[in-house]
Amino acid sequence: MIMLKGKKIHKEVPAEIKLTLLDLALKHEVDWGFSCARGTCARCRCLVTEGKEYLNEPTDEEWDRLEPEELEEGFRLSCQAAIKQDGSVTVIHKPYF
Repeated sequence: MIMLKGKKIHKEVPAEIKLTLLDLALKHEVDWGFSCARGTCARCRCLVTEGKEYLNEPTDEEWDRLEPEELEEGFRLSCQAAIKQDGSVTVIHKPYF
């Protein structure tokens, strides 16, 4: 299961392999900000507090937009972070602005 914590809406949703965290948030109507869905704006920035091992590795877009320290802390771009296997993941939407 994936716990998505938007600004006001928190939902636990089933993991769907290959979908991004942003895809899941939109599908389940969690209030998740984004602008581009391509990894260029970073408005969908989020913090993975549990289960990062169930997500794909950071993409080039994430390495371009996030600081190495942020990636180490568990920050990802939800439009780039995709589910690679079923597991328990907790994600908090943490945009810069």
